[in-house]
Amino acid sequence: MMSYDKKINNIIFYWLNLGLALIFLMIIVGGLTRLTNSGLSITEWELFKGVFPPFNETGWNDYFQLYKQIPQYYILYPNMTLDEFKIIFYWEYAHRVLGRLIGLFFLIPIIYFQFIKKIRFSELKPYYLILFLIILQGGLGWYMVKSGLVNDVTVSHYRLSLHLGLAIIIISIIFWQIMMLRENKEKIFFNINKDKIPFIILFFLIFIQIIFGAFVSGLDAGKIYQTWPLMGYNYFPDDSIIRNLNDLINFENHSLVQFYHRNLAYLVTIYVCFISYLVLKKKDKKLNKIIFIFIIVLLTQILLGILTLLTNLHIVLASAHQISSVILILTALRLYYSIIK
Repeated sequence: MMSYDKKINNIIFYWLNLGLALIFLMIIVGGLTRLTNSGLSITEWELFKGVFPPFNETGWNDYFQLYKQIPQYYILYPNMTLDEFKIIFYWEYAHRVLGRLIGLFFLIPIIYFQFIKKIRFSELKPYYLILFLIILQGGLGWYMVKSGLVNDVTVSHYRLSLHLGLAIIIISIIFWQIMMLRENKEKIFFNINKDKIPFIILFFLIFIQIIFGAFVSGLDAGKIYQTWPLMGYNYFPDDSIIRNLNDLINFENHSLVQFYHRNLAYLVTIYVCFISYLVLKKKDKKLNKIIFIFIIVLLTQILLGILTLLTNLHIVLASAHQISSVILILTALRLYYSIIK
């Protein structure tokens, strides 16, 4: 697959695995930053200035005074103390420092491979794409934060979903590259035929479900109905009235967004039964093992989602629910990669 020697191939393989671990950690920290309402604690875009946290009370008070000027503080937390502010500050600070680290972690090796080892640009294109998306992700993160600084107490759930969605795309591209390096076999994701279509649909169904999960998180929609399997006493939320198409696609409606998130989970589960049938029909032990792991992850994801609701959005369960969604989509990618010959 690659024209460069085995040693460089191994270096790239381990580099991508460490990069994948860093981005996975970034998604976890990002989720916890959202769950603790910490994302708006740093109100300025500090690409260089914010490398280090404040070292004295003056520095802390400067950050705290800036935070006091946004709606989240004076509407939700007007009695917050400086010590309480430091807790949410450090969550956002960790998220931003990790972002800088990831950017450098991909930039420096690419420069090394391009100019020192003189690997052809065509072979490095996937890694340049990853680097570009990481830089774009940093800008998108600030675009998201800006939405909560003026007229709202939290960030836009649309921008939050874009931020999470791009993170999923980045980690998926890295994972695909790792699989190709490990098996030394290049496979094209969008090389579509009728045998591959069901597995591509599975990937995109899970991706859409993750986006709706971001909607639920961004709107705090999980706090509306904390019962299962019914929403209150009904299957459909009784506080949502559908009069026309606009009402049906109103993604500002907290209850409706939670309803869609629940029912997408049911749809994915039913679709996985169909996918399992297709896999088992092939009588391939390797594929059977992957689909078994996938089903275990899916059931864990569903259980965590239900428990998150029933425990009033317990932060550990909510974070685990998000983590398992990433594992689920990577397992779906692994299944799809194994299907391609």
